[in-house]
Amino acid sequence: MRSLDKMIVSCAVTGAIHTPTMSPHLPVTPDEIAEAAIGAAEAGASIVHVHVRDPETGQPVNDWGLFREVAERIVAEVDVIVQPTTGGAPMDPPEERVGVVPELEPEMASCNMGSINFGLYQLLEKYDEWEYDWEPEYLAGTRDLIFQNTFADLETVLPIFDEHDTKPELECYDVGHLYNAKHFVDRGFIEPPLHLQFVTGIHGGIASTAANLTHMVRVAEELFGDDYSFSVIGAGRNQFRMATQALSMDGNPRVGMEDNLYLGPGELAESNADMVEKIVRLADELTGRQPADPEEVREFLGLKGLEETAIV
Repeated sequence: MRSLDKMIVSCAVTGAIHTPTMSPHLPVTPDEIAEAAIGAAEAGASIVHVHVRDPETGQPVNDWGLFREVAERIVAEVDVIVQPTTGGAPMDPPEERVGVVPELEPEMASCNMGSINFGLYQLLEKYDEWEYDWEPEYLAGTRDLIFQNTFADLETVLPIFDEHDTKPELECYDVGHLYNAKHFVDRGFIEPPLHLQFVTGIHGGIASTAANLTHMVRVAEELFGDDYSFSVIGAGRNQFRMATQALSMDGNPRVGMEDNLYLGPGELAESNADMVEKIVRLADELTGRQPADPEEVREFLGLKGLEETAIV
């Protein structure tokens, strides 16, 4: 695999999984999301992964105006790679979710490499009262949700990345998604070197275990040799455990409130910056690896640079 001596810290600041009832610290408005991303960048994140929400209710939405407002606010304050999602609200079709790429022409965006059952309904058992009526309905609806990213969808989505010179971060929720990525590399839809995101712990995808991550890396090594690098998501309480395993394997960590709301057992994170600071400290103590700055990451991943986006 390809790796840096330093680490690429990604921070996903709000996502589309958690709802406002679950934490008073979850960023919702454009200002809150931008401030969360700025704080994460100042704490050591070189990539901030961005979703947007309805400012009034906190419900996940695909609103290109909100994406632009957040992105412009971030880059006005800090140098960081703004990575919008094309996962968006997982109920929405891929051809709608990918619209943020032609809108912002970002340096990088997430790209989901296959379909999975995407279950959030089990979170219903943890709360008796809800701040908004949409929250329990949203979570319950995932009992019958397929997060759709078919081969036909990817044949539509991937050329849009290429057209706007936006590097896809390939989100792999299970081992089969790595084979999907290889299929599209072989067909010329994706140009190496790849940057893979191993997403573990989503109900419907691969579980967050040391053995599973080791297996994912082994398969990626067989498929892509020295033409890939990787980052790891551990959903929920496994966030920091999986992140530190990734660091020990020359991979990179992703933290943030999209994936996990807690800084430690029973302790809600008050900010995304706190989560970045924790992984920076753990990395220094366990491996001695320091955060790469955005320019180092741009060079390593072959990104076009902020000045070539439609954000500035």
